[in-house]
Amino acid sequence: MPQYFGQLQTTEAPWTNLGIVQAVEKNQRYVLFRCGESCLKISVLTSNLIRVRVTSTGEFLPRKSWAVTIEDEEWSAVDFEVKEQADVVEITTQQLRLVVHRNPCRLECFDFAGQSFAKDASAVGWRTGAIAGWKRIAADEHFYGFGERACLLDQIATVRTNWTFDALDYGVLTDNMYQAIPFFMALRPGVGYGIFFNTTFRSQFDIGVREPGVWRMETQGSELDYYIIYGPEPAKIIATYTQLTGRMSLPPKWSLGYHQCRWSYESQDIVRQLAEEFRQRQIPCDVIHLDIDYMNGYRVFTWNPKRFTEPQELIDDLKQDGFKVVTIVDPGVKYEPEADYSVFEEGLNNDYFVRKTDGELFHGYVWPDKAVFPDFLRKEVREWWGNSHKSLTSLGVAGIWNDMNEPALNDRPFGDPGNKISFPLDAPQGPTDETGTHAETHNLYGLKMAQACSQALEKLRPVERSFVLTRSGYAGIQRWSAVWTGDNQSMWEHLEISLPMLCNLGLSGVAFVGADIGGFAGNATAELFARWMQVGMLYPMMRGHSAMTTERHEPWVFGDRVEKICREYMQLRYRLLPYIYTLFWEATNTGAPILRPLLYHFPSDRHTFTLSDQVMLGPSLLAAPIYRPGMEYRAVYLPEGRWYDWWTGEVFTGPTHILTHAPLERMPLYTRAGSIIPMSPVMQYVDERPLDLLTIRVWAGEGEFTFYEDDGNSFEYKTGAYCTTHYRVYLQEQQIIVEIGTREGDFSPATREAIVEVVGVGEQRFIDDSTARQLRFTFRGTETR
Repeated sequence: MPQYFGQLQTTEAPWTNLGIVQAVEKNQRYVLFRCGESCLKISVLTSNLIRVRVTSTGEFLPRKSWAVTIEDEEWSAVDFEVKEQADVVEITTQQLRLVVHRNPCRLECFDFAGQSFAKDASAVGWRTGAIAGWKRIAADEHFYGFGERACLLDQIATVRTNWTFDALDYGVLTDNMYQAIPFFMALRPGVGYGIFFNTTFRSQFDIGVREPGVWRMETQGSELDYYIIYGPEPAKIIATYTQLTGRMSLPPKWSLGYHQCRWSYESQDIVRQLAEEFRQRQIPCDVIHLDIDYMNGYRVFTWNPKRFTEPQELIDDLKQDGFKVVTIVDPGVKYEPEADYSVFEEGLNNDYFVRKTDGELFHGYVWPDKAVFPDFLRKEVREWWGNSHKSLTSLGVAGIWNDMNEPALNDRPFGDPGNKISFPLDAPQGPTDETGTHAETHNLYGLKMAQACSQALEKLRPVERSFVLTRSGYAGIQRWSAVWTGDNQSMWEHLEISLPMLCNLGLSGVAFVGADIGGFAGNATAELFARWMQVGMLYPMMRGHSAMTTERHEPWVFGDRVEKICREYMQLRYRLLPYIYTLFWEATNTGAPILRPLLYHFPSDRHTFTLSDQVMLGPSLLAAPIYRPGMEYRAVYLPEGRWYDWWTGEVFTGPTHILTHAPLERMPLYTRAGSIIPMSPVMQYVDERPLDLLTIRVWAGEGEFTFYEDDGNSFEYKTGAYCTTHYRVYLQEQQIIVEIGTREGDFSPATREAIVEVVGVGEQRFIDDSTARQLRFTFRGTETR
């Protein structure tokens, strides 16, 4: 790979390591260990969150306001005890104990059961262009997260590079991809911790490849800076990590419906025909995406005067039919010094574009041919770029899709044989008080573009929430945007890896994620598309997408049988929106993923540690999709507890493995005993009508669920215009008791009827208001196996 992609040093020069601790300095927030010129600083931020910094110079770098939202001094001080001994120094919080060995200086962590974790295998070392740390891999330890990775769930024995890259044609052997999120969690029964590697330089995790039994983190930065998050369970780790890097805001409810996209629906007439097909066929859909061909010569913030002659009228008409429009925006601005293109002129006149060290304007080639690129690290550039979205939002565009923002560019016009390039690594970026080179800021380009877009849409559309989607990002991208997994392919393997890819993104703090249903590149078969739509019903973002050189991938093009399957699962998605929207509310408060691997809820069950082909949608629904052609049976693992088949009501007692029948019309789906799932009637789009009938489906057992509601569209929830209702189910002798708490909050839903259905037992109807209720159902018992 060429040098301009910033690869790690290939030199095998010896490492210089931290030596003997010569002095220990303490204050109420940290402990400093001086080892000659070099030093180690351990800051106690919370009882389960520790920041570790090592510098070879004795001077720590100033803060950069890029990923971490809370600086050390902004955390409330917590109590910890420091005990100095001859060979070690112990730091004890309310949740863990840190041991620093004096000779040489090494760190080891313990829980209160005495179990070791995040133990240094050797002292931190540095050499020209790199600094690294090594830690032991414990027995039966498994590794998850790492942002976007096209692989199975557990990533033991892999090398993971953090460098945003246009990963076209990616596969299971691909390393660095569109997202660079240097965070992971390590789990074994009873022990769990997370590591956030706080570096924006190109960095790498080696999980036992070069040295078995040891994992290594290495960065091209000059300082080793990382956070240790003690769990021990995944939910606690994610909650703390997203407290550190930020959490998502509630998206508009319509963005949780189905999105339809293609590169490209090349004219307004074709878009109108597309919308008409959805409504005539009674296939739910909320969003139509417009890819690059809506623009005039691929110039951002323009409309093609021949293909989209009346964009305002088109968007207004689509709105009347219940569709929102999302338009793509790329970072490359067409280089046109002699033309009347205001975006280029304004950017050039205000010196908003990235330049080389000699002051020359940097350019590369993307869709509009020769293009220049805004420096999104600068606030004034983000504001200018954000205001440029007015040419879209003023016509009614409700969301923006940020693409090509790794950034992706070539050294010559598209279509010619050429090479992918990056900005020069020494190109300066950022404001004068926080300037860095592109080597330091490359991974931030997509993050800062998404930030510019998100902040602008909140200003340009102050009454309604907007939808933002990005291909590239860094740690904390969840604050600004949803994420999709880029240019996948119409292959069974890509259907299979979509689940662990999305789960690992969720375990990296990014909850609003999706993959292109049907595959972007290539032609899906009818069977593949049907199976993918079943899986896509589970994706937090449900979007069908395909490339211009492929056959069309709308639900009806594969024949009546597949169209019926797509309609059924898309309708199920819409019926589940009250449940899914509540999961999004949970994500805004705790960082919890929407789509979860089984280990998230069963972290002590070894069977779940490597289970990549089953997922949970929230705490209640377990899916075991089909991801191979011709399969109509598959093995399913059900963890501890009672489980109900969603379709038949059959009951199983776990932990157990079962063989289930899954003809093309059926995706195996199970519900935990004690689950409570609010559901709506079938609708064609989210705003079709108020929720006039609420069904609360309950499965006998012990459980509870807090149902969240607001208007789904405005920002009024931020000032208290929302409500919650707490439901509880439990068994009492021969009765199933369903308790409905008093509705709490300032939001008042429209008058509606409610049905509480205890599956397999019976149902009760009433007018749903804020009154507390206790409903009783006679329990008949169910066969189990």
